[in-house]
Amino acid sequence: MIVYHLISITVAYIIDLFIGDPPDWPHPVRWIGTMITFLEKRWNNGKSKRWKGVAMLLFILLFVFFIVLVLVIIGYRIHPFVGVLVESLIISTSIAQKSLKVASLEVYRPLIEGDLPEARKKLSYIVGRDTDSLDESEIARGTIETVAENTSDGVTAPLFWALIGGAPLAMVYRAANTCDSMVGHLNDRYKEFGWASAKWDDVMNWVPSRLTGIIMLIGKRPVRMPYRKAWTILFRDAKKHPSPNSGWGEAAVAAILGIQLGGINYYKGMISKRAKMGDPIQTIQAEHIIKANHILSKTVFLFLLFLWIGGMVLELAVTWLESSIFI
Repeated sequence: MIVYHLISITVAYIIDLFIGDPPDWPHPVRWIGTMITFLEKRWNNGKSKRWKGVAMLLFILLFVFFIVLVLVIIGYRIHPFVGVLVESLIISTSIAQKSLKVASLEVYRPLIEGDLPEARKKLSYIVGRDTDSLDESEIARGTIETVAENTSDGVTAPLFWALIGGAPLAMVYRAANTCDSMVGHLNDRYKEFGWASAKWDDVMNWVPSRLTGIIMLIGKRPVRMPYRKAWTILFRDAKKHPSPNSGWGEAAVAAILGIQLGGINYYKGMISKRAKMGDPIQTIQAEHIIKANHILSKTVFLFLLFLWIGGMVLELAVTWLESSIFI
């Protein structure tokens, strides 16, 4: 079964690489978001908001898991080829490598043309911070941070869970991540109701985020610094991020590019000081967006290779164990 997962993951990777998420096509994440909105409006009130948030999360995750599981089982019962195809299509909807690249390049193009208002507008589509007064360097920083953080959230983490449990767990991860992005905020409305969503998203990202940061540095030679210094920056700065997981991608990209990420952001006019990651060997420029995308592409490819190696080792270990038991 692990081999089927690996084939499905690879096909999903290819589908996303060339097709991505066409905006007019139906998408499971939109359906999940609709369910979250429906339940949040009805349950996020009165007493016991934290427990209601737990109930919402469990309902969403179990519902998604069983729906996808049924579809996959039906596919494999028809034929293994059909099962792999079903899994591939579902897993491809859980990853967003092409969409991430496209979104970042929509900021990059007006930025290199000197059209800062348009670049700020495009950046506002992919970040939560205020963008109205950002200069070129800050626009590039916001874009690079988005690519770095979402390399794990948007691509490698769902692939990791797809290896563990196929399409059902890949979509469980995407559902958990969607719950966190919609209700996992520390404001008055969501602090209690979104507590479970935020915590569970942290749990599911713990391993893949660290693997992703490490693979980033393995796959790309750092600019203007020795490898030892880059590794020092990764393990020094990753833990500085407010999220226990997001810092791994940002610290790795900062070390590879020789730039410094983090700093001051504004959210609805309110200042937010983020810890700085990396050493400012170079000033952040628009071209670093392209380089961040190169890191994204190489990291995802190497992560896929890592999954194949790990998956085959696990498959051989299971086969050996089963044969030993029946001897």
